[in-house]
Amino acid sequence: MMDEFDFIRSIQPKYYRQSSVIKGIGDDAAIIRSLNQDIITTVDTMVESIHFTTQTMEPFHVGYRALAANISDIVAMGGKPTSFLVSIVVPKNWEKEQLREIYQGIDQLAQKFQMDVIGGDTVTGQQLTISITVFGSVNKHQVRYRSHAQAGDVVFVTGTIGDAACGLDLLLHEDQDTQQNYEYFINRHRMPLPRVNFIQATGNIKRMALNDISDGISNEANEIAEASHVALRINEKAIPYHIGITDFPKEKQQQWLLSGGEDFELLGTVSPNEWEKLVSIAEKTNTKITKIGEVFHHDRYNGSVLINNGSSSVILDKSGYTHLRGDNNE
Repeated sequence: MMDEFDFIRSIQPKYYRQSSVIKGIGDDAAIIRSLNQDIITTVDTMVESIHFTTQTMEPFHVGYRALAANISDIVAMGGKPTSFLVSIVVPKNWEKEQLREIYQGIDQLAQKFQMDVIGGDTVTGQQLTISITVFGSVNKHQVRYRSHAQAGDVVFVTGTIGDAACGLDLLLHEDQDTQQNYEYFINRHRMPLPRVNFIQATGNIKRMALNDISDGISNEANEIAEASHVALRINEKAIPYHIGITDFPKEKQQQWLLSGGEDFELLGTVSPNEWEKLVSIAEKTNTKITKIGEVFHHDRYNGSVLINNGSSSVILDKSGYTHLRGDNNE
């Protein structure tokens, strides 16, 4: 087991990647200076056997994914991730090298987005737990709230959906030979890539409502509908997926697409007048973007999500299940 102070010294950077970081590791607290931007902060905690297992994750992936989840939250607010704190509870049976691998996973993603580690804590405990607090910055006029959706907006998603859930299912239930045939999905589960570059290019888009897809489209869409006091209509057949998902049973496909989560893609709404501009931005940042529905007002359905399967529309619950509300007509 590595001594706490040895670990701190081992991760202390020689320089700061962000000019906003005045003081990081090496004092009682960090100092961040902001001039004309708002500071965004978010924290997420991952606990072994609850959020991950050694059956599905190497230490490197645990670190990488823990930071990715937090970066995605910053992105969903329209922000740029800049720095972070990392605290780890390490069981006594964990080796020094395993702890280093966790940080290597964190640092690989941090380097990609020029983020600084500015502090944290390491303690011994019964269960591996990693908690990361990420700070980001955003121009006050470019913050994206769930409450920004308006009737007539286009509903869109980035990337393909259901990949991470498929990858987790493979790791839990399939043998290594099968897993090797579907490495794309396993990598999407272990090493998701938040849409930082795409969001940083959307500064000229006047209004967007955003949610990162951490808990599945069904949950994220309902959160936007509730916050904006509108209704969302989603075309189930328009939800983009990787062709490899069609190798699996239909029931699993639907579950992964609607409530699988942890893809850390974006679900959003934007004015139809700015949709083509957003498509152009997606092309320039090499981001797949797909229109999957629209926003509307309806006294009966405001705060809800309707999903159309081609023949009728039903209510899509946060859990991913659908049910009728009185009848299947709007």
